[in-house]
Amino acid sequence: MNRIALIALCLLCCNIVAAQTAQEELKANRYLSGSNYLDYDRQLATEPLTPAPKGYEPFYMSHYGRHGSRWLIGENDYQTPLSILRDAHQAGKLTAEGEAVLKKLEDFHPTTIKRLGELTTVGERQHHGIGSRLAKNFPEIFKAKNVPIDARSTVVIRCILSMEAECEELAAANPTARFHNDVSESFQYYLNQDWSDRLRRASRKSRGVRNEYERKYSHPERLMKVLFNDQSYVYDNVRASSLMRQLFEVAANMQSHDTDIELYSLFTDEEVYDQWRIRNVGWYLDYGAAPQSDGIMPFSQLNLLRNIIETADTIVPVSPSPVTPQATLRFGHEVCVMPLACLLELGQCGAQVENLDKLDEVWRNYRIFPMACNIQLVFYRPKKGDGDILVKALLNEREVTLPTQPVSGPYYRWADLRQYYLDKIQKFNDR
Repeated sequence: MNRIALIALCLLCCNIVAAQTAQEELKANRYLSGSNYLDYDRQLATEPLTPAPKGYEPFYMSHYGRHGSRWLIGENDYQTPLSILRDAHQAGKLTAEGEAVLKKLEDFHPTTIKRLGELTTVGERQHHGIGSRLAKNFPEIFKAKNVPIDARSTVVIRCILSMEAECEELAAANPTARFHNDVSESFQYYLNQDWSDRLRRASRKSRGVRNEYERKYSHPERLMKVLFNDQSYVYDNVRASSLMRQLFEVAANMQSHDTDIELYSLFTDEEVYDQWRIRNVGWYLDYGAAPQSDGIMPFSQLNLLRNIIETADTIVPVSPSPVTPQATLRFGHEVCVMPLACLLELGQCGAQVENLDKLDEVWRNYRIFPMACNIQLVFYRPKKGDGDILVKALLNEREVTLPTQPVSGPYYRWADLRQYYLDKIQKFNDR
């Protein structure tokens, strides 16, 4: 074996040894189990960005980002577990631990009144951080004199405020930047596309599988003994698995707030892992390229991908002509970022897994769609002379692979990618 091959083998072995299972990652960082409630700033560690190929510079950013951390959306998300514990308290059926949990829910509930689904201070802070790093990582774009930045949001307030927070940082970094911020129902068809009948049918097809895994990973017996002093009362009055999932939702989303109230300690490491697996499977079936739902759910973002391509067509030069650096920023929801990442085949996002017991060996939702998750497509051009336009993709500010042949490291020819995605759209439409 030659020296180069030996070094490559050693590096591969090191990576295998270093790689952690999902269960190990969750044990080390419980916040990851929040899935779409994961605080952007509590993710796995990032790595340094790869420098551009020699002679290239970034000139255009195409972006889609989710709003930052928020309150839970539905009143029942807070009220249902609270009511169950209140009723048990009145009946004298709570343990001391159950009473402590009830008090935590009672203490927190007033903060939720008339704030359901709204951006929290944690969410605002996330987008200020992202905006600041955009300017730091890509000064050729965001610090260019008079750079035009087109920022658009869905009509939901938390998305609008997230857009404003990010743009505030970009404006602070470059007072000459020219912003066009816009919000309109007319953008909804691509910023938050509705499911088609075809996608709804595919989702219904996988519903039985989703229910199967929800039952398989739900083990509420220990928790019910922690909360209630009478298991006959639980049997007659409490849907144990549902209550466990509801309490876990509240526990996971506490990281969206600047608060000392915590509920994660209610759950063992194994329960945290199981509750996360329920959600990982559910999100995969509804938004990933799951064969159980015909592999088509990422095409819920067909209009968004078209908009990315069509907008780039108005900016990216077909010949080495001068182009003003600029950016297109879009703001919306995780139900767009998740399937878009899968549709673009970023890293392992587009994986198709038949055995869902092994899903988390390949596909982990917390790597795709934390609060404030974002996809950045960064376009590069030659500084001088002729050359291909290159693209690098970042998912949550981490470099990821793309589905065509790279030119160098994480850099790909835009012409190759553009054609690949257009062909992919055509094949879907022809099916």
